[in-house]
Amino acid sequence: MARVLYRDGFIDRYRGTRLVFPPVLRLLSLYLPDAFPYHPNWKMTATHIGWWELCPTIDHVQPIARGGADTADNWVTCSMLTNSIKANWTLEDLQWRLRPPGDPRDWDGMLGWLVQRLADDPVSADYPYIKRWRSVARELAAISAEARETAA
Repeated sequence: MARVLYRDGFIDRYRGTRLVFPPVLRLLSLYLPDAFPYHPNWKMTATHIGWWELCPTIDHVQPIARGGADTADNWVTCSMLTNSIKANWTLEDLQWRLRPPGDPRDWDGMLGWLVQRLADDPVSADYPYIKRWRSVARELAAISAEARETAA
């Protein structure tokens, strides 16, 4: 999942909006539980709308239920909200278009911020959800930093 998010530049490929790396959102919910609440089952009345608008997920461009393949060339990044709206519709059904991927050198989904924050706050780094993402976050941040240096 993380590779697809990075490949797509952390943008919603249907709407073109910027998305935030999932553990960043979770960390914000830990720091601000009343202002930015999260519910493990995404209960609408208990989860801040920002989760729905900013949290990336993977969608099948051509839905599996409509004959699409479960392969990386049929996966795109989109927000949870967009994914819920799209459901099993095709782009043609909705009259949507697939936007080009973003560039993680321009927007990294706050990945760099997360890696620095976890280095500064080892207590948060040990939170189980964040711990599961920590190594992939470091790997992607290193790739992103290398790409920025190469471009410079």
